[in-house]
Amino acid sequence: MLSDTEIARLARPRPIEALAGSLGLSPDEFEPYGRDKAKVGLSLARQPHGRLVLVTATSGTPAGSGKTTVSVALADGLARLGQRAALALREPSLGPCFGMKGGATGGGYAQVVPSTSINLHFTGDFHAITSANNLLAALVDNARHHGAVSLKQVLWRRVLDVNDRALRQMVSGLGGPANGVPAETGFDITAASEIMAALCLADGEADLRARLDRLLLGVRADGRPYTCAELGATGALMALLVDAQKPNLVQTLEGTPAFVHGGPFANIAHGCNSLAATRAALACADWAVTEAGFGSDLGAEKFFNIKCRQAKLAPAACVLVTSLKALRWHGGVELSDAGHGNADALSQGLANLGRHLDNLFAFGQRVVVALNRFAGDEDDEIALVRGYAQEKGARFAVCEGYAKGGEGAVELAQAVMDAASSAPAAPAYSYPLDAPLEEKLGALCRRVYRGAGVELSARARADLAQLKAFGCEQLPVCVAKTPFSFSHDAKLRGAPEGFVLPIERLYANAGAGFVVAMAGSVLRMPGLPRQPQAFAIDVSGGEVSGLP
Repeated sequence: MLSDTEIARLARPRPIEALAGSLGLSPDEFEPYGRDKAKVGLSLARQPHGRLVLVTATSGTPAGSGKTTVSVALADGLARLGQRAALALREPSLGPCFGMKGGATGGGYAQVVPSTSINLHFTGDFHAITSANNLLAALVDNARHHGAVSLKQVLWRRVLDVNDRALRQMVSGLGGPANGVPAETGFDITAASEIMAALCLADGEADLRARLDRLLLGVRADGRPYTCAELGATGALMALLVDAQKPNLVQTLEGTPAFVHGGPFANIAHGCNSLAATRAALACADWAVTEAGFGSDLGAEKFFNIKCRQAKLAPAACVLVTSLKALRWHGGVELSDAGHGNADALSQGLANLGRHLDNLFAFGQRVVVALNRFAGDEDDEIALVRGYAQEKGARFAVCEGYAKGGEGAVELAQAVMDAASSAPAAPAYSYPLDAPLEEKLGALCRRVYRGAGVELSARARADLAQLKAFGCEQLPVCVAKTPFSFSHDAKLRGAPEGFVLPIERLYANAGAGFVVAMAGSVLRMPGLPRQPQAFAIDVSGGEVSGLP
């Protein structure tokens, strides 16, 4: 089989004008960015009529789970059944592209193109968010330098869309008249920026402006919060984000429209593409396929408790992606052996699948388990998973999108259509918004992770007191934790129970509209592996290789 890059290069996508025309867009509703991508106007997101399908997964593995590949294949499979389908996906971050994971536009014959452009600079959205975030940091430091404001604590950090562990914790400013006020600070990755989250959750330009106004930048000497509105920086940020807030239109290898926009990680942020992209897909198609990052305990939980709650969205069906390899790994075998048949390990790993199914049912979802089939997967082991999923009350389908594109996802597409045959109901949320923050965290730990409860560090308790003083108790919570376990400990695979979830810090993201809870040793700036993917990337004759 050809490599992902070779398959993508052979693609002959429709000109972007033809793609936009097929969606009924007038010339003033989209702005071409070259021949194969475009920005679409925010007004497009105001007329949603399609049915929403969420794609999530069982707990993560170091090799990934294939959610994007399955999402792309599902949209193409729906199109092969004569349905009008569109995708709403996140943009890749340069951190994983040059780090451990490589590209993030699907794989094999289920890809979004132009894959190289999407994986690299695309339409510049990540750069705009990075620039807006760092302009704000510079303006805060400048205001302090000139004595315009006195802050006992600066809350705003800089960001960079590259994995760089050396920048996690640092001191900025050497002091004196020329070099800025010394401050302990650090960098997060751009995907963890609150501006990224605010842009992705914003309901139009006015709402984005209001969210930027609410960004908490620091604490005054008297304990009062200091906001972006008080600094007077909102207009400048809006200018940098004026194009970045518009969804990007591209297509799959089979010509299915795809709105690729926004890129918060699900382990350290809320893990969903922009609301504008989701609504654009719902406005242009009868079926809008979207995904939430990592397992359902991360991206899907935040999709329901944060995005659906804020935007009043209700999925018609939910696809839970898994693979024999992932289930064997969660059954206790090492990753190097997880690709080989092992019925005992698979049986043990089914507990992880069952936990995710129980959680999705608790959110009120109609679930289809999609087994992402790999070469060499044995029919008897697939039958074992099928029987387990059906016994739990879920539909089941095998997806061979990687090898066959939309043709390999027709079974899955039909199962999704069957699951979504009746009108969707609003999700059942994990906690009420008016509950105290500690109770919200406890509810997530007990109901979603199956832990015994949470334990706040001394610093987290001080953060909690500050959050209460700032009036942030009514916000939902966004837990940052490992994607490899229901717990905070990546070594606890499968379906652990009874653990205590340690909360190290709590951060107010008042602009995004949630509180970030840091569980265990999770980091907001990843590091590079011993052999980064960057070393495999090159250019020959103007063609980039080594990304997907």
